[in-house]
Amino acid sequence: MAKESRVKKSFLNARVNLICYMASLVVAFFTRKVFLDQLGTEFIGLTGTLQSLLGFLNLAELGVGTAIGYVLYKPIFDDDQTKINEIISVFGYLYRCIGLVILGAGVVLSFFLPLIFPDTSFSWGVIYLGFYAFLASSMLGYFVNYRQTLLSADQRNYEVTGYYQAVTSSKMLLQMVLAIYVQSFVLFLCIEVLFGIIYSIVLTYRINKVYPWLESDIKLGKQLFKKYPEIGKYVRQLFVHKIATFVQFQTIPFLIYSYVSLPVVALYTNYTLLTTKIQSLLNSILDSTAAGVGNLISEGDENKIWKTYQELFTIRAFFAGIVTFTAYYFLSPFIQLWLGSEYILDEMTTFLIIAQLYLLTMRGVTDQFLFGFGLFYDIWAPLTESFIFLVAAIIGGSMFGLNGVLCGPLLSLAIIVYGWKPYFLFSKGFRIPVYKYWFMLLFNFLIYLSSCQLTIILCGKLQFPIENLRQFVVTVLLFSMIFVLICTIISFVLNKSFRSFIYRFIKYKYAKS
Repeated sequence: MAKESRVKKSFLNARVNLICYMASLVVAFFTRKVFLDQLGTEFIGLTGTLQSLLGFLNLAELGVGTAIGYVLYKPIFDDDQTKINEIISVFGYLYRCIGLVILGAGVVLSFFLPLIFPDTSFSWGVIYLGFYAFLASSMLGYFVNYRQTLLSADQRNYEVTGYYQAVTSSKMLLQMVLAIYVQSFVLFLCIEVLFGIIYSIVLTYRINKVYPWLESDIKLGKQLFKKYPEIGKYVRQLFVHKIATFVQFQTIPFLIYSYVSLPVVALYTNYTLLTTKIQSLLNSILDSTAAGVGNLISEGDENKIWKTYQELFTIRAFFAGIVTFTAYYFLSPFIQLWLGSEYILDEMTTFLIIAQLYLLTMRGVTDQFLFGFGLFYDIWAPLTESFIFLVAAIIGGSMFGLNGVLCGPLLSLAIIVYGWKPYFLFSKGFRIPVYKYWFMLLFNFLIYLSSCQLTIILCGKLQFPIENLRQFVVTVLLFSMIFVLICTIISFVLNKSFRSFIYRFIKYKYAKS
């Protein structure tokens, strides 16, 4: 497994994930309109809120999956099948315990649904069916699908993504057809569970084909847990880190529901459906190097590690600039064409959503290298990040509504993710001054701003109406292509790391051909 090229696996991940993403994107946009028209914003808001509530329970996962992925790097590199089987068995045992805890907690939480939805227009049968449908789907990950962590650690995440997107797209198309002809909330939710089971069957079959020697024994995992004390240590550290991610992404819809209304949750999730898809695309491409970074760091070549960080940071800044520039100017027009003008949020809300997209995209490289170095022990940082977010979101929500809530994650990201995390990585990982990070960040951001300004100047004289989808696509392609061309030229001329990555990419493609 480990003898395959890191670059080859990274590009394969990126290529396959891109194809799957584009297919799923078309399906998601097409079906979303049908769901809103046929099932209503109240129902879509309800399902989003239920999923956010269940996110609380998934905190019990404790970061076990991430810890296992880190522990698997070395045995995968050594092709130690015995040790891999042992680690996966430990993983299965831990996930079985966690799954039982979440299941019990879910049953208890269901008793409080009448307090959470006191003024709902839906029958309690629909609400409880939705809750237990999403809970059942979540359980499959703990009892059946846990072995997919091996695929991710082995830089084969494209295996997971491909089958997941195929099953998910099929599920959404079937739900769309039923929504048009039956308009049944019950069938919609039952299909959710059915296709979760189908995905588990398909994934299990594929894992058995890729790793025919893989054997996980839950009972043996319980006995072997003491053999790997580092797993427990990493789990304790990563659990705290998961809190920050959970708080920011799982509680925002609930806070919006609390300070505004359930329909506004649906409006907000229309936008975040798009930004999440964009971020998923970038993550599927750019995060395909994550396992390779861990493998690279294990080699110990400090100059090579630092050079790789610079290249990956520059390329991430390049793509982050493309997507945020395009999204800022064309997200609302697309919503209007897609769903209607009544679903458009104000310009300030759009700006806050796009700003969060940019910050979340740019943090990826630093997170990868922190993980690769095993720097998890700054457990105070995610606790502080969560506290800042909650205080800012609650105060902002009570004073300014939706926009106030959205200021919470921006403030916490700025202080912790862009303040502390780079310092931690550069002082403990690279062991070089952190000002080099600030220089890279500012330098790439200035390139981004310059490219934006030049694109606006060049395109400002061109008037393209956006009255239908064809005109929209032409306008977006024109603006984005001009931006990409300008940004590429400026980056290639001024940024050494950008040139280095381009040369590496050309060399790889030439060698492959």
